[in-house]
Amino acid sequence: MTPVKPRRVPTPALLPPPAPHAADGAWELALCGELNEKESDLHKDLIDVPEGSRGTIYIDSGGGSVYAGMALATLIRLRRLQATAVVVAECSSAAILPFAACQKRLVLPHSTFLFHPGRWSSEEDARLEEAAEWARQFAVQEKMFDEIIARLLGIPVEKLRGWTRPGRYLMGVELVDEGLAEMTSIFEEK
Repeated sequence: MTPVKPRRVPTPALLPPPAPHAADGAWELALCGELNEKESDLHKDLIDVPEGSRGTIYIDSGGGSVYAGMALATLIRLRRLQATAVVVAECSSAAILPFAACQKRLVLPHSTFLFHPGRWSSEEDARLEEAAEWARQFAVQEKMFDEIIARLLGIPVEKLRGWTRPGRYLMGVELVDEGLAEMTSIFEEK
């Protein structure tokens, strides 16, 4: 296995992996800030780690583009990465997709999740026909994304929709209670 070389990436959303740890060969990535479908570096970082390898993705993101979240989740699964997600602060909206795609999910007591329905936006100069078609397609995609998230988390889609409509914040302990993550704590007194 060739070691992954560290490199500097201009986007703050997904930092490049450092060289594998000498002891176990695992990689680490940080998924931070807004997910944006125009940031190809987000995808490249997941492609740069060895296929089928084991690593950790630290998440602190309020979301962003559902397409960017879906692309990251797709790469995690397509490349058969043995990824552990660790939510160090927030994992909301589109960031829930890569979180759900990870094989193992760790949360802290303060980890915060916002589940909400997708938000539609359009260019101001969109023609009526384009806007109508986008609205139709948006309804199809929103249903599909709900089904994918529910499948990845292993919960009924009705439960997910109960969280997303109209929108609900959940804390890490609530995801643990649902069996969707494991609790880890670094702030306990010794």
